[in-house]
Amino acid sequence: MSITFTRLDPVGADRDALIDFMTRNDFPFHVRHHPQAADIEALISRGAYRDEDNDSFWIDHGELGRIGFLRLEDLSEGDPLFDLRLDAPFRGRGLGLQVLRAVAEHVFRTMPSVHRFEGQTREDNIAMRKTFLRSGWVKEAHYREGWPVDGGAPLASVAYSILRRDWESGTTTTFVWDDLVV
Repeated sequence: MSITFTRLDPVGADRDALIDFMTRNDFPFHVRHHPQAADIEALISRGAYRDEDNDSFWIDHGELGRIGFLRLEDLSEGDPLFDLRLDAPFRGRGLGLQVLRAVAEHVFRTMPSVHRFEGQTREDNIAMRKTFLRSGWVKEAHYREGWPVDGGAPLASVAYSILRRDWESGTTTTFVWDDLVV
């Protein structure tokens, strides 16, 4: 079924719904796994959901309705990243693959100057890491102890990307990971 993105208005009509979504869900693989209303309000005030570097959307599924939230980040830098959060009832159903493919299509169709699109997750988020690979994204980095964890030791942050040319051709180009021998 089709995935669409509805641009949200974080300071106006969608403010309360955004705060509700973020605070009623637990996001175990995000830095702040259970944000409080004051945290979200502060982010809204700082423009973190809509400014020159960020844009935010509701994720809508053709049959299931609204299933989550998506924020595009680092838009002014040319290689955007994303923050994806599925509503708890829709996790574990294989929807991440559809969303990841749809967001790559959205970025490459609406942002002609973007040639590389990136996402990161924690090393222990195996479902998302497999979703990246199934979607044609390539692992590019493994930042050891790069992901802060509330109440625990930092974990690795693992970065993936898809290139415009790979998205257009439906192929996945890789590189030699260990290209230097000591």
